[in-house]
Amino acid sequence: METVIDKFKSLRLKNCALNLPAVLEQSAQKNLTPLQVIDRLLEIEIENRKKARIDLRFKQSKLEEKPTIDQFDFVHHESRQKQKIRILNLLDLGFIQEKKDIILIGNPGTGKTFLSKCFAYAATQNGIKTLFTTAMDMINQLVAAENDHTMLKKLQFYQSQELLVCDEIGYLPLGRQGSNLFFQVISGRHGKRSTIITTNLPFARWGDIFDGTTVATAIADRLVYNSEILIMEGDSYRKR
Repeated sequence: METVIDKFKSLRLKNCALNLPAVLEQSAQKNLTPLQVIDRLLEIEIENRKKARIDLRFKQSKLEEKPTIDQFDFVHHESRQKQKIRILNLLDLGFIQEKKDIILIGNPGTGKTFLSKCFAYAATQNGIKTLFTTAMDMINQLVAAENDHTMLKKLQFYQSQELLVCDEIGYLPLGRQGSNLFFQVISGRHGKRSTIITTNLPFARWGDIFDGTTVATAIADRLVYNSEILIMEGDSYRKR
């Protein structure tokens, strides 16, 4: 048995190696055929690899919490009720396969961030490479990378995520440098990967964020081209 375990390990089938004694014992008790033994070992390997991948995706996402849609209060405001079916349909993650973006617009406390985290968490549970970040943190990271000459690597990091959630756009202006960097991220993702944006400002005021209407229009055009736009209304849920 030890020889077989060593061969499993050399092939990086560590779960097969770990579970071989137990499966062989089960085989003796239930009179499993050799093919059934092999099948069971491979099932265990596949299940454990899937779990490890999901755990890794969640860790990489920087979510730090596991929000699910059953925690979302749809009756808090009629805008939530009107969009319930759309929101639930988006949780099947078909928008990621279709390379569509999601834009959530509304005042603070209307559920934008929570919903974006629900979408992100669902993606990690499906093994999808996901990153949750705030707009300012992403820009600060890119500015730092520009200063230490690792810009291309960091830019590729944000552009390569299968799902990028960029939260809190609009609370602080990004300035010329930040706006140009944000445009590069969005431009590199456009039509290739899905992006979720949450913002407290309507498109007409994006010039206040992105250092003028030219860059703002270019960013908005790319995001709106193939997107789902959710308008979140009502008073802050946190003040209920």
